[in-house]
Amino acid sequence: MAAHNMLRIGVDVGGTNTDGVIIDPIRSGEVDRGIIAWHKAPTTTDPSHGIADAITTMFKSASVDPTTIASVTIGTTHFVNAVVTRDTSRLSRVAVLRLSGPFGKHAPPCIDWPPSMRKIILGYYTHLQGGLEVDGSLISSINEDEIKEQAGIIKSKGIKSVVVNGVFSPIDTVERQEERAAEIIRREIPGVDVVLGKEVANLGFLERENAAILNASIQSFARKTIKSFQAPIKDLGLNCPVFITQNDGTILSGDAASRLPIRTFSSGPTNSMRGAAFLVDKQAKGQAMMVVDVGGTTTDVGLLLANGFPRQQAAYSELSGVRMNFSYPDVKSIGLGGGSLVHKLDGRLTVGPESVGYRLPEKALVFGGDVPTATDYTVAASAAVSIGDPVKVRGKLGEEEIKQFKQETKRMLERVIDTMKTSPDDLPVILVGGGAVIAPDELKGASCVIKPQWSGVANAIGAAMARVSAVIDTVKSTEKKSTKELISDISEGLRQKTVDAGASRDSIEVVEIETFPLPYIAHKTRFILRAAGDFDFSRSQEFAALHIDTETASTESIEEILPSSLEDGSPEEDEGPLVNILSYKPKVTNRTWYVSEIDLSWITIGCYILGTGGGGSPYSIMLRLRRMLQRGDVVRVVSPDDLKDDDLVGSGGGAGSPTVGIEKLAGDEIMDAQVELYKLFHGGQATHMIALEIGGGNGLQGMVLGASSNMNIPTVDGDWMGRAYPTKWQTTPVVFRERDIIFSPVSVADGNGNVLYMPKSTSDLKVEQVIRAALSQMGSHVGCADAPVTGAETKRWAVEHTISLSWRIGREVARARQEHRVDSVAESIIDSVGGPETGRVLFKGKIVGVERTLRMGHVYGEVIIEGADISDMSRTGESAYAGKIKIPFKNENIAAIRMPEDGNDVVGEERNEDVIAIVPDLISVIDAQNGEAIGTPEYRYGLLVIVIGITASERWTSPRGVEIGGPKAFGLDHLEYKPLGRFVKPVSVIDEFDDKA
Repeated sequence: MAAHNMLRIGVDVGGTNTDGVIIDPIRSGEVDRGIIAWHKAPTTTDPSHGIADAITTMFKSASVDPTTIASVTIGTTHFVNAVVTRDTSRLSRVAVLRLSGPFGKHAPPCIDWPPSMRKIILGYYTHLQGGLEVDGSLISSINEDEIKEQAGIIKSKGIKSVVVNGVFSPIDTVERQEERAAEIIRREIPGVDVVLGKEVANLGFLERENAAILNASIQSFARKTIKSFQAPIKDLGLNCPVFITQNDGTILSGDAASRLPIRTFSSGPTNSMRGAAFLVDKQAKGQAMMVVDVGGTTTDVGLLLANGFPRQQAAYSELSGVRMNFSYPDVKSIGLGGGSLVHKLDGRLTVGPESVGYRLPEKALVFGGDVPTATDYTVAASAAVSIGDPVKVRGKLGEEEIKQFKQETKRMLERVIDTMKTSPDDLPVILVGGGAVIAPDELKGASCVIKPQWSGVANAIGAAMARVSAVIDTVKSTEKKSTKELISDISEGLRQKTVDAGASRDSIEVVEIETFPLPYIAHKTRFILRAAGDFDFSRSQEFAALHIDTETASTESIEEILPSSLEDGSPEEDEGPLVNILSYKPKVTNRTWYVSEIDLSWITIGCYILGTGGGGSPYSIMLRLRRMLQRGDVVRVVSPDDLKDDDLVGSGGGAGSPTVGIEKLAGDEIMDAQVELYKLFHGGQATHMIALEIGGGNGLQGMVLGASSNMNIPTVDGDWMGRAYPTKWQTTPVVFRERDIIFSPVSVADGNGNVLYMPKSTSDLKVEQVIRAALSQMGSHVGCADAPVTGAETKRWAVEHTISLSWRIGREVARARQEHRVDSVAESIIDSVGGPETGRVLFKGKIVGVERTLRMGHVYGEVIIEGADISDMSRTGESAYAGKIKIPFKNENIAAIRMPEDGNDVVGEERNEDVIAIVPDLISVIDAQNGEAIGTPEYRYGLLVIVIGITASERWTSPRGVEIGGPKAFGLDHLEYKPLGRFVKPVSVIDEFDDKA
């Protein structure tokens, strides 16, 4: 037995079983992988008892001396279960202080939460002075007296948990506004818990705040729970640090986990993946590998990257209806496990998704039960598998059925593996979990299939061998230093941050580097770097002590919360009435459409799809507009056909960087711009509003401006683009050129008291250039107001009925989801825009490449999509879409081009390229899993997508329209515009549903 004190214990407390291992890492290269002891037993209602039992049992079985243990690492679902079940006994009420100046007032904390969760957790909030611009300059300084006043209010309410969240706080290394505010609050409210937004998550104000609020709510319970975990460790005579595993497969000290319990919420799958990586042979290491964890009911599949970390989900994740911006591991689950029911239906054998689950030992045929399961068919198929009594199934299940079972399980696993792959290359597949026996030894797409020994406790192994990590997400100027130099500087700070978290400096490596040039902002790039290293056991005592106030952290029994208990939060109120989409009719009276929340949700979906990859996500603007409707505001939409010739139609919206938009939430800048415009413009007040572009966030801004609490005028069912375009001069009024200048006078406001008024200009292009130049000094995000045009001009220029078109597209997406047929959502969208003569599905597949660069303030790049079967309903594994296409983009998608099979394709090369669709026609990429649009900033490897094309309005197909909005406007001089189909004018919601019709 090893006498050194380097043994590691890993314990994973799952919903069904508590698994444990003791590993000697020095012997990890040997045949037994250094595994000295292992344990699996049902999880106890008090997890601390299960942890103690697991360790005690292993100590006895392997005669382990407690003094030889270097660390105990625990993976637990304890904290996430408290949130999922809305357990009021474990969730504290939280006060939120925003350091945001005038920004974010239209999207208050928890605005997008389920009502039951918001009611339980949000106790108080307010907006205070503070916040930074993207360049690090001040929106405003914090005000100590203001913070003291708010602390007094919070104290009077008896709230003991406070979140402080500042605009662009993750890049605030100089002002330290959140830290200074926290010091004041702690002085004013003794014993208060203060959570800083910057400590919890990265850029994305609302989502970071959501994560911080959940973290603050669970923090008190986390302290008690971690204290309860440490108690049995001490009782067993172990004087070593206790770590908790976090979402990326690395460890947090007990202190850190008690401050940041949210980081543990999805550690289960990552423990399993990291454990699988530890167990595999050397030939599979140092490369990406697929980990397939087969349980009793489901199979969870995740991709472990070559850097040793699980691939993460896209920018946003969701838990219990709360959207957050710290990533979860990207894991896909299917209904296949050892307990899956096997049915015969119409001569075809199906496996799952129904399962006997934990009742397998009593229900399966091999145990004397009467339910055929995947385990029964596996035992019948192989003499090498001995589970239960094989005699009960061997020779009694038909050979043809066994053959079909093997084919079906193989198909299901190959399908999910292909879905999770990011390249067509084969890669190792590691099978773990108690149900792994049902999986075949060969799988299409796998370079090898490995079923390692001890795979049943892979999650505990992953916990025991987890590393230490740290992340920096920041924005830096590239004006004086190159990107390479900045990465070097950031890496040095990252290494120190990783050392502070407990890593040995010599073992640290930077494992991820991502750079994102910021559109519309000169010399600014967002850097996201991650580093990892081995724990420095010479510093164990630094992390052994748990610095928790014993008065606030009792060690009373902490019983596990069962996820089936949903009583405290009454989440039923979150659901709302189910909308009958087919029978729903919008309210249209006397040719005026009164927009409802249902209408808004559909219009939002449609706007982003019509954004053709650009326009910015309409999510935060939707939240603002929904809140306005909920408080009684009236939003009216009228047809352009009903305008009088002398009506005055104004337009307005936002301009600037989408990255700034996700951090500096809207204030009053778009209304400020309108107010200031009409102070100086004497051509008459607007009688109507129209959106500059229907695509993306600006598609909703016309309705925000026209709402009864703002300008109180109707919004025209149309816009100046029929899509999204990168610039203001790429609009239909400029195409028609009935005036020399359309977009001046123009007013620009930053929402923080600065206003630019441009009474005249030499061209619409010059207006665009001046606004872009002003952006850098006005916070990189502004509201714009354009002088109104006449009703007669609007009827000639506007792309008509585009709000109606957005509504119809969104309705089809909502309907496809409700009817569980998202696999055909693209075809439904095409039907809604006019049928196959006006649009078509261009391609279905998987993103396998993305490149981006910043030129002249715009993000240029291309995405490469490989044909793939994106339908879970398909049983053939075949795809109707072969080969690859590329989509070049300049903020928005420009073209869809089939790539030559030889792969010798050069961007912009003058060759006879196979153009499937090109601007001004619309090319949109939607998520094959939910039908939502995917913006160009959200393109990433591995996403399953559908590409649809829609013929542009005839407003764009004149020679001048093609000149301004066609391929040559985007530098594709060697390509010509050929219409995708024939434009079909969208059907007006007002025409169809008017109560006088």
